[in-house]
Amino acid sequence: MKILLPVDGSPFTQKMLEYVVSATAPFNKEHEFVVMTVVTPLLPQAAGMLGKEAVDDYYRETADKVLQPALKVLQDKGYKHSGGFKIGYVSEALPEEATEGGYGLVVMGSHGHGALGNLVLGSVANAMLSKTKIPVLLIR
Repeated sequence: MKILLPVDGSPFTQKMLEYVVSATAPFNKEHEFVVMTVVTPLLPQAAGMLGKEAVDDYYRETADKVLQPALKVLQDKGYKHSGGFKIGYVSEALPEEATEGGYGLVVMGSHGHGALGNLVLGSVANAMLSKTKIPVLLIR
């Protein structure tokens, strides 16, 4: 089964990763994990001033800061994994990826960096639950 692991570098992402590789999790080395993050696009004016190469470098470096630690956790435990990023808005890009990417499950933290105003459930978690039809496992 192909499993989407959205990450943002928050403490909830760390808890989710700890759960995924724990002995109590229902996953094994046959599962394929795809670690995904979303980088918010730069304002067009800023992107225009920087140039395409600098903007591409910015997106890649920003994504790598979040992706690499998560990928290392999976690699260290011997799980099949890959990583990637999208440029866009998290509550739109992640549900789109989950729907179109052929995933059997999404495992994610219940909150992320922007979740201070969402005491019960984070806005991205809410978007995943309302915009996708595949199972979503939320980790607190």
